[in-house]
Amino acid sequence: MVSQPSSNVGQSEQTGSLPHLGSQRDSTVEMPWKLSMTHADHHRDDTLTSIKTMRSELKSDDTMASSNSDIEKRTEQSQRDYFFLGKPMSVVHELVFFAVVSTANFTPHSGFHQTLCILQLIATDLGATQPAQLVWLMAGYGLTVGTFILPAGRLGDIYGYKRLFLIGNLWFAVFSLLAGFAVFIPIQTSIHSQSRYAIFLLARILQGIGPALMIPNGVALLGVTYVPGPRKAMLFAIFGAMAPASAIISPAVTSLFALVWWPYAFWAFAIVLVGVAFAGLYVIPDPPIVAGRGEERFDERRHRPGLFNLCAELDVLGALTGVSGLVLISVALNQGSLAGWQNAYVSVLLAAGILLCVLFVYVEKHVRKPLIPLEALNVGVGFVLAAVGCGWGCFGIYIFYIWEFYEVLRGASPLLATAWHSPIFVSGIAAALTTGLIIHRVGPAVVMALALLAFTVGVTLIATAPINQAYWLQTFLCNVIITWGMDLSFPAATLMLSDLVAPEHQGIAASLVTTVVNYSGALALGIAGAVELHVNGNGRTPEDILRGYRGAWYVGIGLGAVGLLISLAFVCRFSRPFRVAA
Repeated sequence: MVSQPSSNVGQSEQTGSLPHLGSQRDSTVEMPWKLSMTHADHHRDDTLTSIKTMRSELKSDDTMASSNSDIEKRTEQSQRDYFFLGKPMSVVHELVFFAVVSTANFTPHSGFHQTLCILQLIATDLGATQPAQLVWLMAGYGLTVGTFILPAGRLGDIYGYKRLFLIGNLWFAVFSLLAGFAVFIPIQTSIHSQSRYAIFLLARILQGIGPALMIPNGVALLGVTYVPGPRKAMLFAIFGAMAPASAIISPAVTSLFALVWWPYAFWAFAIVLVGVAFAGLYVIPDPPIVAGRGEERFDERRHRPGLFNLCAELDVLGALTGVSGLVLISVALNQGSLAGWQNAYVSVLLAAGILLCVLFVYVEKHVRKPLIPLEALNVGVGFVLAAVGCGWGCFGIYIFYIWEFYEVLRGASPLLATAWHSPIFVSGIAAALTTGLIIHRVGPAVVMALALLAFTVGVTLIATAPINQAYWLQTFLCNVIITWGMDLSFPAATLMLSDLVAPEHQGIAASLVTTVVNYSGALALGIAGAVELHVNGNGRTPEDILRGYRGAWYVGIGLGAVGLLISLAFVCRFSRPFRVAA
């Protein structure tokens, strides 16, 4: 913790050393932002006052103008020190650092889109013929990401965001390799009728643990590195723009590999992930150490058994009940929607999942260090999560079925479908930059309402588009508009929670948003898949298939409309307070 800020500032100015802005517990950063901001503001005010005084004294002496300029430059440089983990960082180092960390919002989306764009090719080689099998290849990945983000955020708070970010990249790489090698498994064996599909699905499910480790810890690295302000808001907006960039770059590269053989795309992706981990090892700075706090925590741990202390810090019981409950509920809802609720095991799984979630809430109220501090969950947090869940559930339905619409009904190749989808790249970057500029002026609540409006309008356009209609009408406008929903909602949500929670819970704040984003998208896709199967007439004709797709999109419209109503209901109450806080 920061102690005696005024003396520390003076010391840092005299010796060139930097004041401690945080403390470390097993490479964990705790950034007392309010105190560090006060510290920095005090430092800036004192320095600027000194500059003004010096200017008045030296006003008649033109020879001292260069000295004033040098002082201003040194002042700007000292202010830059407060943006980082208590250490100076050059502009080049900062750019490389941000490029590496921002892959936490690029490669997870790549893992989704590289399978989505060639799903029909993969299904042919895997022997997957049922629509429900294709839905599970996409939903299984998202459910794993959304389920394991919560404990991943806690692990980052305990063991360090950098360490978990690197491990996540390596884990992601290993199971991307496995997904590519699944093609060598026989389609059928004497024991399993679809062994190749089963191996690929297993690889997809386990792939999701990598992004679950990367996303919250990547966001947390940005959260603890930059103090709240316009600079942080803009960088979070650029971070959000990585998603639409990935949605185009990844399908384009994957489609090129698929011209030769689609497993090459997964193997190349694994190489990229290893490269990111290697670069992050050197460019992500290690956090500073505050000796007093570290010794205090060491004394506390010394009197506890190692295993007991570890379980208490990780909230193992809470993680087991929470993760198990989410997994069982998601499997039950998806299987009930796709296979039918008449199956007894579906009801059993759902009841067990709900019971475990109730037990999770009880555990979180009584453990020493809960996975999710329930006292921190207020009406504002509920607004953010509910709006994000509705919006990204709508988006998850849109993104899956629009690719099916391109390739199945309009007969596009993966490359042509990527070209049709490419407007989201330019629109996404424009939306992200706009978010960074307006979020401090209108407030995140207003931004969230605009995002839900974009989600709703975009999916309505594609849901009403005929098969043979020109691309430049509703399909093009859909891609342009719905991207604004994605890039307005995610930065607004992550920025609000990052600025409003305690520094030691930065990983948890990032986890809450990304859990809802991935989990809601996967669950909504399962429900939409059930609607598709019940209204498509077994998909005998293109009109039947289109009817099924539209049924799924109508579910997305409903989710978007509900989210918009939630946003409008809260925008008057939260717009001004959050704008002031930001």
